[in-house]
Amino acid sequence: MRALAGVLILIAVSTAPVASAQVHVGRNVEGGLPWSVAAPQGASWSLVCRFAPVTYEASRFDPRHWTNRIATTGTGAARGRLPHQDGRCTVTKTGGAGPVGIAMVKAGEVQAAGTNDPARPAAVGFL
Repeated sequence: MRALAGVLILIAVSTAPVASAQVHVGRNVEGGLPWSVAAPQGASWSLVCRFAPVTYEASRFDPRHWTNRIATTGTGAARGRLPHQDGRCTVTKTGGAGPVGIAMVKAGEVQAAGTNDPARPAAVGFL
């Protein structure tokens, strides 16, 4: 019985930091780092961004939905924001002419990368 109690305490202690690390952003799911994808000749791309876990209000029936990733696709230029002030984004060219690029800005520091090769994604991030 003591062994079981010890295991339960260990599980509770080891999962507590993960739960407390989540930030609740409410409905403001685009209040963090800005990202921008450029595809000057209209290339198509896929974007995957990862960030520290957040909870947000997906609906009134789901007020604490959890996420740590966004994924989207597009053609040409696009912009958005992550829900938090840290994160890493990777853009992959999926077709079309010309290169694709990704940029992020945090506290005046800019990170940017680009690619013209579908097998070599471009990545930037602030962690």
